[in-house]
Amino acid sequence: MYTFVSWNCRGIRTKLQDLKGLINILNPVCIGLQETFLSSNNLLKQRGYNSVRKDAATGSNHSGGVCILTSNLYPSTPLTLHTSLQAVAVQVHTRCLVTVCCVYLPPHDVVSQQDLDTLVDQLPAPFILLSDFNGHNTLWGSDVTNSRGRQIEQLISNNCLCLLNNDEKTYFHEPTRTFHSLDLAIFSPTLLPLLHFTSVSDLCNSDHFPIIVSYADSGGAIQYPPRYLFQRAGWGNFMQLADITESMVSTADVTEAVQNVVDCLINAANNTIPKCSPRIRKFRTPWWNEACRDSRREEKRLEHF
Repeated sequence: MYTFVSWNCRGIRTKLQDLKGLINILNPVCIGLQETFLSSNNLLKQRGYNSVRKDAATGSNHSGGVCILTSNLYPSTPLTLHTSLQAVAVQVHTRCLVTVCCVYLPPHDVVSQQDLDTLVDQLPAPFILLSDFNGHNTLWGSDVTNSRGRQIEQLISNNCLCLLNNDEKTYFHEPTRTFHSLDLAIFSPTLLPLLHFTSVSDLCNSDHFPIIVSYADSGGAIQYPPRYLFQRAGWGNFMQLADITESMVSTADVTEAVQNVVDCLINAANNTIPKCSPRIRKFRTPWWNEACRDSRREEKRLEHF
């Protein structure tokens, strides 16, 4: 299933195990993270994923920051954005080429409408905008509409975009023990019949629930092509089988000649180089025991009170 995740993690360095848990369960194409709380000297590496990030400005106590982790199972390219906003974007190829942009707007920052429109203008269509805009609007399930919410509504209207959110709450305000909708999925109209929205029922030790955008007709898990294990190759046998003869390339049709060479090399590789399993490797948690399980169950039970 082609899945995109967005999560305000409230500091990713202390949530790495929660991040691994999301990856184990969802195997997402991309993960957009907000409020990473990283500085330039903090590394963020996740096995099987490439990252592009924008850290909070110097002097802000490293609050804020955004990052997109993209699975290396899918071809992807980072995009350069000319904006002062906390935003990063990549183009990734799943069933088609799609742009994924991750944005975080701090609640007390003054953001101009032009800055938001300019950001959207830089995103090649079709695109998915995963964001914590910190805006309340009855349009996406809030009880009230504030100025930031009206601003985001104007952004959607100005650029003829679609909002995927339903009535699911995405944020838990601990002091008042109330739930709100702050995390949004906004996208190009051409994607409207293809996408489905839901949220994870676990806060994952943050105060925001991860939200999930997936293709509605994915039809279950996909099988990834196995990769060659070159370190275990029988190169001697490969050289014997990969024998490019003159008769292969003497044809007048260049395309046919190229295909003959390709077929020869692939046949040699398939017979002399082992392949890895197409199953996705899970992250191990060797420290997990019954006490951890019981503690987790109790945490989930208390969340519903």
